Amino acid sequence: MHLSLRPGERVYINGAVLRVDRKVSIELLNEATFLLEGHVLQAEEATTPLRQLYFAAQTMLIDPARAEPARALYASLQDGILEATRDARVHERLRAARGHVEAGRLFEVLKLIRALYPVEAALMASSEGAAASPSAPIPPAVLPEPRPKRPVGARKEV
Repeated sequence: MHLSLRPGERVYINGAVLRVDRKVSIELLNEATFLLEGHVLQAEEATTPLRQLYFAAQTMLIDPARAEPARALYASLQDGILEATRDARVHERLRAARGHVEAGRLFEVLKLIRALYPVEAALMASSEGAAASPSAPIPPAVLPEPRPKRPVGARKEV
């Protein structure tokens, strides 16, 4: 697997965050779990049911230490979404996503959920989709640990 990164871009590989300082190509020579920065959803962006579901799946992928609480949250959110809508596309893709979660193919889960964002937006905009309004914030158990901020210009010790 070849990854091409731009200067300053991050990639999450097996729970580690890597940031490159220049354009670089990385070749992964063995099986690895990774997610490019462009596909990472920040906790404050998880404002709709599907985005919360995406965040839970993303947490399973990039933060193995929190995979079990994220898996339980994912199952609960998915069940709630399936109960809240009758849209066949949502049901079909979320059932497929459940199979991918069980098989450990979390990147496929993220793709399926992202593809449903426009459907969710349309449902929420319609009167029928009113039941799918944003729900409670993500529980702290799956939120990322806050990272200490370094003063500007401080060097990171290696």
